[in-house]
Amino acid sequence: MTTGDGAARPPLPPLREVIARHGLSASKALGQNFLLDGQLLDRIARVPGPLDDRTVYEVGPGPGGLTRALLGAGARVVAVERDDRCLPALAELGDAYPGRLRVIADDALKIDEARQAGAGAHIVANLPYNVGTALLVRWLTAPEWPPFWASLTLMFQKEVAERIVAVPGSDAYGRLAILAQWRAQARLAFTVHRSAFVPPPKVTSAVVHLVPAAQPPGVTVRTIEALTAAAFGQRRKMLRQSLKGLPGALDALAAVGIDPARRAETLPVEAFVAVARVMDGG
Repeated sequence: MTTGDGAARPPLPPLREVIARHGLSASKALGQNFLLDGQLLDRIARVPGPLDDRTVYEVGPGPGGLTRALLGAGARVVAVERDDRCLPALAELGDAYPGRLRVIADDALKIDEARQAGAGAHIVANLPYNVGTALLVRWLTAPEWPPFWASLTLMFQKEVAERIVAVPGSDAYGRLAILAQWRAQARLAFTVHRSAFVPPPKVTSAVVHLVPAAQPPGVTVRTIEALTAAAFGQRRKMLRQSLKGLPGALDALAAVGIDPARRAETLPVEAFVAVARVMDGG
């Protein structure tokens, strides 16, 4: 088998053997579930497109299953892993791909990923369930736009993935959909059955792909965040109730011609952007 740049992939022991040899077991406290299916891992690595000589930023590589696929696709990988138990296995993988893998032993919520990965990096990760949404929101609400990342290819619980790509009027549509879609294009790439993981989680997972788009002019992240938090904080209430505590929101609704008797889940992303623009004085 060859890497993405046409070079032969180095021979590597099976992931199950690596996990057993290093005494690794998925930590519930760290939200870990190890993915071992090589074909499925290669499929995830193909979602962002060609990775030859591109930098990929990976969060929570664990024993390195997805890391293998990314390196095999020709990428240079910057991986952040807070579980010290996994570091020896990742070091072995780094030895197999000299100069192509850099591992940062730290908490992904605490590091400056733009400085570590550099501009134009693709973020690809089987995110730990307990920090996945927090990381996504941070990447989507960066004050600088376009962001440092060229794309996001992330695995979530299917329920969370559906919230990211949801359309107005659906049960899954809410704050996360708007934060994901107001200045990015989001799609659900494919689902992953729970049996693909060790140990199997209780839920089906899904891979989501996001690509940054142009930010609508005259709208700030802070206002979009405040508006969506208020609107969906009491999602079954009419907007006149849910937004009454947010200064300027009801006047902005009137200015763009939105009936305050509507509920938040009925408004398209563009409507929230229009209201936020008026609130920002645009």
